[in-house]
Amino acid sequence: MGRPIAANDYDAFAAAYDADNERNAWNAYYERPAILKLAGNVAGLDVLDAGCGGGLHAQALAAGGATVTGFDSSQAMLAIARRRLGAGARLVEADLAEPLPFPGAHYDLVLSSLALHYLEDWSAPLGEFARVLKPGGRLVFSTHHPTMDHEVAGGDNYFATYAFDDEWTKGGQTMTMRFWHRPLGAMVTALREAGFAIENITEPLPLPETAKLFPEAYKRLSTKPHFIFFSARKPQD
Repeated sequence: MGRPIAANDYDAFAAAYDADNERNAWNAYYERPAILKLAGNVAGLDVLDAGCGGGLHAQALAAGGATVTGFDSSQAMLAIARRRLGAGARLVEADLAEPLPFPGAHYDLVLSSLALHYLEDWSAPLGEFARVLKPGGRLVFSTHHPTMDHEVAGGDNYFATYAFDDEWTKGGQTMTMRFWHRPLGAMVTALREAGFAIENITEPLPLPETAKLFPEAYKRLSTKPHFIFFSARKPQD
């Protein structure tokens, strides 16, 4: 086992993380199909992939006919995305916690996969998502299920917003992950305060084939929610 890496240092962890993400039960057979299903038909849409990582979601969105722009704060993850998507891919280095370098009222859809739980404050990213979306545009995102991360953290107060650390080991590398737990009510309030109308909140099950491929993961994911998924819409002017 390698020495621990600094918290959330995806530049040091990129290759191992991406290789695991491409095929594991949690991402390939649970999160990715669920969020893409929630996104629906993307043919002809301008889509912003917020926190695009290695580009697996962007690849699927482009295959569905979308024009995709992706951004991530990790240069190493963006390098993987460029190799996956090709030299012509629209990929930008940007931070979810900062103002985004994209025009207002431009995108039909913002998709953000498992990114918001890294942030204490959701007001800035949700405000930016609302700004870059066209009137009537949609936001689809996944994040840690609040009951799952509260259990992992061993927290004392579910209703608090608090940071906690976890450790991942992938490809022989150990990485400290720092996340922010917030209750479901705080998630809903943040969306409403950013001006979004919530369409759907889902707690999907993994794909059926997970039962044979990853029986232990399937048992866990089909009995305890791991992630939670939101679809929200920016109102028409």
